[in-house]
Amino acid sequence: MSIFRTVLAGVLALLAVSAEAADYRLGAIEIKQPWTRATPPTAPSGGGYLVLVNTGTTPDRLIAATSASAGKVELHEMTMEGNIMRMRELPKGIELPPGATVTLKPGGLHLMFMGLKAPFARDTKVPATLVFEKAGSIAVELTVEAMGTTAPPQHGR
Repeated sequence: MSIFRTVLAGVLALLAVSAEAADYRLGAIEIKQPWTRATPPTAPSGGGYLVLVNTGTTPDRLIAATSASAGKVELHEMTMEGNIMRMRELPKGIELPPGATVTLKPGGLHLMFMGLKAPFARDTKVPATLVFEKAGSIAVELTVEAMGTTAPPQHGR
């Protein structure tokens, strides 16, 4: 019986490690910790955040995103110019060099869900499709965290 428990514990540990390694995988691209924040009832837009890892040896690029929860989704960058915060669309997408990790987070690169069809409610999921130049498309779900959250959710929350 102890051998069975040891094997079972090992299998469960491997599953836990692999679950944390990447929430989604599309070829050489790993998509980790996709999340967003709850939005007020009248908000016209919301941000989306995640970590992209290119484990391959060739560059790729996130070129588009779509969602049934919004009229459109744009790839954006937020920067500070002096005391002014600027947000701009990235029409050429977000570059993913080989071996690189690119983090989409509040105050930086992010997905911009525009024309929300309903508010994002905490503890629900927002469906989205990410489109990569070389790897193709993948459906993901973003976990909706509380308004004002500034960091990704913890696994197993």
